[in-house]
Amino acid sequence: MTIITHVTTHDLRARTSRTLAGSDAVHVDPDYSAAYVVLHTDEPYQGHGMTFTIGQGNDLCCTAIEMLATMVVGRPLSNIVDDMGAFWRQVTNHSQLRWLGPDKGVMHLATAALVNAVWDLWAKERGVPVWKLVSDLSPEQFVDCIDFRYLHDAVPPDRALEILKSRRAGRDARLSELRRDGYPAYITSAGWLGYSEQQVRDLCRSMRADGWTSFKTKVGVSIESDIRRCELMREELGDQIQLMSDANQVWEVPEAISWMSNLQRFDLRWIEEPTSPADVLGHAAIRRGVAPIKVAPGEHAANRVIFKQLMQAQAIDYCQIDACRLGGLNEVLAVLLLAEHFGIPVCPHAGGIGLCEYVQHISVIDYLCVSGSLDDRTTEYASHLHEHFVDPVVVNNGRYVVPEAAGYSIEMKPESIAALTYPTGSEWTN
Repeated sequence: MTIITHVTTHDLRARTSRTLAGSDAVHVDPDYSAAYVVLHTDEPYQGHGMTFTIGQGNDLCCTAIEMLATMVVGRPLSNIVDDMGAFWRQVTNHSQLRWLGPDKGVMHLATAALVNAVWDLWAKERGVPVWKLVSDLSPEQFVDCIDFRYLHDAVPPDRALEILKSRRAGRDARLSELRRDGYPAYITSAGWLGYSEQQVRDLCRSMRADGWTSFKTKVGVSIESDIRRCELMREELGDQIQLMSDANQVWEVPEAISWMSNLQRFDLRWIEEPTSPADVLGHAAIRRGVAPIKVAPGEHAANRVIFKQLMQAQAIDYCQIDACRLGGLNEVLAVLLLAEHFGIPVCPHAGGIGLCEYVQHISVIDYLCVSGSLDDRTTEYASHLHEHFVDPVVVNNGRYVVPEAAGYSIEMKPESIAALTYPTGSEWTN
């Protein structure tokens, strides 16, 4: 019987501000960071989890993880995973800590790290990747992982069961297809706003040669520079390649509609995060105003309730869930079901350290268990910082290769933990 004996946290930061990888209209100098947690046990394996930030405040997330970790230390793993829905509710419904949220902010980021570490540990104990752990659950067990509080008016448990049961047929064939072809992806790494025009051209050429057929660029600094960036990317990529745009919440609602009218001629697939992530009705107005360009919010949607409202208000064309902004895999599963119920493709956000490692599992779960479809679906990929992981994500010809190692693919190398530790690691002292 595996018992969680103690927990350690690590404030890990990569100095991506030196190269401007990750830069956009709002976050001009990000240091991609991980508030990282390890669940130590009396067995040979450990559970690893993290939440993503871009530098300052990462230490606050680590402190919040330590506060929540008191709910797992000393407990047998079986005591937790036998009722994952109840565990998630316990973590998010602490009578005092809930006041600091609820279901948003630093506490919810910390929830993601802790909850995902439990999933990682559970999968390692079973000797399977997380996507397989979830896909092996019965529909009833899948539903039991979810807290349906606040969701009954959209997707009650009986509707969730109906969706999951309907997807059992053909699952083996879909898995064989994924293992053969991979999961479709798009790449963001050519479009960071801090990059020069020549950098963008060179990256477009090299990534196109590597088989990428779907790209994203950042926008929002000035209309003139956005037009120029889209022009040069279209020059390098041609008109048949998918091109998306991402404003990272920089605009007011009327401004977003007006701004995007200047980019209509570039045949953009979507505009991502055009305004405040909490402005559901604003997204609905933007969606009406920028058509036929689609709208893709969700990277900073803090919880399943915001996603529910986005979908009910017809404010969303693509569901851009984030593995760490939501409260871990349990809440991600709830949003996958919401998206399927409302007929909205899930295209996870994965621009930061560790996020690609996480979301490859989420996309496989969605295809095998929930949507059963690859239509109009691509998962984000960013090409940097994967060298720090024990089982890093693999892409081939613009597609994610299905991960096969046990766990959630988020375990980092000990030497990387040492190097990225802030402020004493070599990343910061050299």
